Amino acid sequence: MIFLIIAVILFFIIIYNRIVEPKQLLKEIQPAFRFLIESDYEFLLKLKYGNDVDVNDKFGKRVRDGVLAMVFMFFIFLSQIQFIYVLFSIIVGYVVFKQPYSSLRAYYKRNLYNINLLLPYYLKSLEILVQHYTVPIALSRSIETAPEVFKPGLRSLVSKIEAGDMTVDPYMDFAKEYPVRDSMRMMRLLYRLSLGNQDKKQEQLMMFSKTVSNLQNKSREQKYANRLENMEKRTMVMLFVTGGGIMLLLLLSMMMMMNY
Repeated sequence: MIFLIIAVILFFIIIYNRIVEPKQLLKEIQPAFRFLIESDYEFLLKLKYGNDVDVNDKFGKRVRDGVLAMVFMFFIFLSQIQFIYVLFSIIVGYVVFKQPYSSLRAYYKRNLYNINLLLPYYLKSLEILVQHYTVPIALSRSIETAPEVFKPGLRSLVSKIEAGDMTVDPYMDFAKEYPVRDSMRMMRLLYRLSLGNQDKKQEQLMMFSKTVSNLQNKSREQKYANRLENMEKRTMVMLFVTGGGIMLLLLLSMMMMMNY
């Protein structure tokens, strides 16, 4: 405990006298932790906070919190340095570092349901644009009116196509970012539609339109099924609360009668 108090006092003196600038120190040590950044971290941040989010700043705060947690735990066990305590301090620091990412993943999973419902309606608006423009132009024009959740993925998709990637990969990357019902199949259909000549375009467009309509019907059915399930759950809760309340009142009445 004495070592911990001394360490805290020294740390406070260093920070107070600006011997070491915290922000500058954080910037210097941050690159050493870049290998820990997750492949989908930027996408998840933009999904939650928008395209204007400072990814480096958010990652820097994660590094700061993780390092501080590790140092704090290290000083707690300073009086009894053993490998197991050092390992435990590192694990605590890593858990603190990972927590914001886990929170973003949980947020994304909670929103997958909404994404699943929104995708058919976005594809329907895209279908109307494809009737008048090529697929790349239709995708580019759809960004402005697309649901906010799809905009980062659409911008990435359009930028890859404009960079000259004419393979199916940009479409599959979009489907992987939004792994909901039939997203892979719809992106493959869209890719084939982008390759079709004018003679086959109408036929492919009809197939695309039919598939989108089926998806919309499935989305409506899922929405109604979820509403019914929620109503059933609320009914069960009400019955349980009502029944429990009645049983409690009966028990209290019996206890009062026994006392008399």
